[in-house]
Amino acid sequence: MSQIITPASLMQAAAEVAQVAANTAMRWYRDGVAVEIKGDGSPVTIADREAERAARAWLSERFPEDGLQGEEFPNEREGAKRQWILDPIDGTKSFVRGVPLWGTLVACCEGDTVLAGAACFPAVQELVAAAPGEGCWWNGARAQVSTVASLDQATALITDERFPDRPHRREPWSQLAQRVAVSRTWGDCYGYLLVATGRAEVMVDDIVNPWDAAAVYPLITEAGGRFTDWRGRNTAFGGDIIATNAALASVVRDVLITGTEARP
Repeated sequence: MSQIITPASLMQAAAEVAQVAANTAMRWYRDGVAVEIKGDGSPVTIADREAERAARAWLSERFPEDGLQGEEFPNEREGAKRQWILDPIDGTKSFVRGVPLWGTLVACCEGDTVLAGAACFPAVQELVAAAPGEGCWWNGARAQVSTVASLDQATALITDERFPDRPHRREPWSQLAQRVAVSRTWGDCYGYLLVATGRAEVMVDDIVNPWDAAAVYPLITEAGGRFTDWRGRNTAFGGDIIATNAALASVVRDVLITGTEARP
C-alpha cells in the first residue's frame, strides 16, 4: 500500500527525524569533542556528521524517492520534487562550548514552499514542529507568538550583531536594540524557538543558508508570527531573516529595513 502523505504526517516525520539526529548529536555533547574548521571558516565535529548521517538514513528508509540536502554531505536525489533539508547541529559554536542553545533543524520542501519544519533542542528538552494549516506545536502543546505590541516591552534577539559582511545594517539594529526592553544574542535556531513560543518578539539573522532557515519558517508563521527576509519578502530562501510576532511586524521592519537595503 502506498504511503499517504499529508501536512500532518510530514510534520510528524520532521519532528521524529529531528529527534533522531538530536539524540545522536547528544552522544558527544559536553564530551570534549574535537573541532575541525571547514573551508568557509565554520566549525564542524563528528557529532554534526554522525547526526546528519542518522537523519539521512531515517529519511531514506521512509521516503526513498525524496531528495536530501544537508550542511555536511552532498545532496542526494536532487531532481526529486520533494526535498528534505537538514542542519544536524545549528549552533555548533555553542555545542562545542557546552552551551545548550543549539538544535537540530529539519524541513520538508517543494521548491521554495516549506511543507513542514521541526527543531529539536535536546539539551533543554524542547521540540517544536509545524506545517501550513496544522499549527505550531511545542512539546505537544499549541505554540503562539506573544501579543506584545510595544517595542519598549519587547525582547529582540540576534545571532551576531557585528554584521561583518553588511556593516550598513549595524546602525538600524543598534537603533532597534536601544528601543526594546531586552536585547540579547541568544541566536541561531534558539532565537526562533523563543519567538515562536512567545518568549521573545524579534529574532534577526544577517546571513543564513537554506538549512538554517527552511525549518524555522513554518514555526514562526504557524505560531502567528511574521517571517521575511531583509527586503520584506515572505520567504525562507532570501539569505537573511527578520522574524517577529504579528503585533510588532511593521514597526520592526520599518526600523531595520527602511533606507538600508539599497546600499551594498
